[in-house]
Amino acid sequence: MLTRPVRRLSLVLCLLLCVSCARVQRPAVTKPEDALVELPESVKLVDDGETASLRVALAESLVWLRTRPADHRFVYGPREVPAAELVAALERLSARLTDGMTSLEVSTAVMEDFELLESAGGEDGQVLFTGYYEPTVEASLTRTEEYSVPILGLPDDIIEVPLEPFAERFANEKVFGRLEGKKLLPYWTRADIRAGRLSNRKLELAWAKDPVALFFMEVQGSGTLRLVDGTERRVGYAASNGRPYRSIGSLLIQENAIPKEQMSMQALRSWLAANPSQRDRVLDFNESYVFFRVLKGAAVGSLGREVTPGRSIATDARLFPKGGLAFILTDHPVRMADGSVQWRPLSRFVFNQDTGGAIRGAGRVDVFWGRGPAAELAAGMMKQKGRLFFLVPRVRAPVASSR
Repeated sequence: MLTRPVRRLSLVLCLLLCVSCARVQRPAVTKPEDALVELPESVKLVDDGETASLRVALAESLVWLRTRPADHRFVYGPREVPAAELVAALERLSARLTDGMTSLEVSTAVMEDFELLESAGGEDGQVLFTGYYEPTVEASLTRTEEYSVPILGLPDDIIEVPLEPFAERFANEKVFGRLEGKKLLPYWTRADIRAGRLSNRKLELAWAKDPVALFFMEVQGSGTLRLVDGTERRVGYAASNGRPYRSIGSLLIQENAIPKEQMSMQALRSWLAANPSQRDRVLDFNESYVFFRVLKGAAVGSLGREVTPGRSIATDARLFPKGGLAFILTDHPVRMADGSVQWRPLSRFVFNQDTGGAIRGAGRVDVFWGRGPAAELAAGMMKQKGRLFFLVPRVRAPVASSR
């Protein structure tokens, strides 16, 4: 962790980096070529995390990137980088990183092979940061009166269709639906599934006690089932029903049920607990439904690799390079000893290893926080503006021939 003097320097740099000129409304970014832009000024980056976790996240990205064809090209805004070049740069960085390095040493190691591009941001030119985590859901492997909410695995009639003509560039982006005759239709809605449309199909991986807890595990994309015998079983995203994600928080803000400035995951949970008669109506507003699969290890992202708490982010997979090294600059909540919450600067290198139905556009980033109360706090409260940078390998001069 950072020493006190370095943390003070981090705070100063965070303040300096957050200062930017007034931004005008602009069209939404729809092409990866426009998602990252050149920086008009040089920026010094201070990493406030531990080198060990950075090395873990880097290793996961490398495993995935090595499966790409060497000539596969990743789009970094105005540049295209072959997979082989990206792998080589990250391997050199991996060899330079050692546990216990200072933030300055980490930044120096990174900038030796990389240079910065910045996200173009949303329509206001800014980037909104939220968080997600791995929740724990009380569950049973058998249905009882107390445990009666099904946690469903992948149905055998769901159809996965690659998005054309971008299937090669966005290999993990799918449309999910079902066939009715020769017609591809959206899969059943959340309300259809809750009403029993998929009953008697033997899809149940387990049975949850609380439908609200299961709903939020769907939103997070993975979680841990704490079974009645005290053992745990991890589950992760298998597919969705293909319906667009709709925010129940936005619904309750529109209905004046929860003020916008007070909205958080914790506020949603409290409101749903206090209004059980409204629960199904509100949850069904989000027609998107997630099917799960049992995981052998930790939570995995959209690359099929484990995500690292505080070092993995989710972005729009249509716009930003998968597996790429990035840097984020925003704030995150920390619970103090007296129970109060304070906001602290978040300034660190991360890897783009996940995506999500609600993470759309160049102005959205979701930070993975792992498990536990601190992770739940950050995931529930983060709605902060900040800056997102991607590190693109420097153009290396060709080696002169001995001839």
